[in-house]
Amino acid sequence: HDALRDFITGSGVERVKLELMFNGKTVTAEFLEALREHDYHPTTVGEIEVQPGERVPAFVIQGSTAFFGWVFWEKFTEKKMRKLWGSVLRNTKGDWAIQIPPTKPTTIYANSSHRLLMDLDKPF
Repeated sequence: HDALRDFITGSGVERVKLELMFNGKTVTAEFLEALREHDYHPTTVGEIEVQPGERVPAFVIQGSTAFFGWVFWEKFTEKKMRKLWGSVLRNTKGDWAIQIPPTKPTTIYANSSHRLLMDLDKPF
């Protein structure tokens, strides 16, 4: 339970991805409970209220792996931006390995009370 909590809070560990397996068994239910205990609630990217220049921490679970990322607005030009959840995990091009647009109904677990300010020109 401490390892799950540390991953959720980023306490002493880098939040990128976490295999939700322990001794050959899934700990997904325990992870979901730990998320609730830390005010991360199921939602979608489209439902998250976030302004350009802000980011909201959120997790996505795919299979038995939890990925950490942020819901934010990606700026292309002064007039062109898009809202998305982008994983901290990067692909070989240096872009977000997993991206979820607001039009997808994918469940994410977000904590809007932990929103942070960010530089629109340098997202992370």
